[in-house]
Amino acid sequence: MIKVYIASPYTKGDVAINVKKQIDTVDVLINKGFVPFAPLYFHFQHLVHPRPYEDWIELDLKWLEVCDCLLRLSGKSKGADKEVKKARKLGLPIFYSLEDLYKFYHGNII
Repeated sequence: MIKVYIASPYTKGDVAINVKKQIDTVDVLINKGFVPFAPLYFHFQHLVHPRPYEDWIELDLKWLEVCDCLLRLSGKSKGADKEVKKARKLGLPIFYSLEDLYKFYHGNII
């Protein structure tokens, strides 16, 4: 199964809306047969056990290393841009829409 890392804004705009957007995307990807990773789930960990922002970015980048591709959701984000840069270094496919991701993997998920 294809592991999809979801990169998107967190601190720009409403954090709750940004987290919900990733969670909604996770659900769509699961329904299409993918294995998504939503780094914004760390939002809930941070509520209980706060850590510096840099700690979360470091963990996110480690998770990215085990994913097959990156899906970049819209919106300005230095963190998501850093994740895209890392994905490029790893040679991972980067997608900017669900449609492009589906087209690329179509033969692998049906």
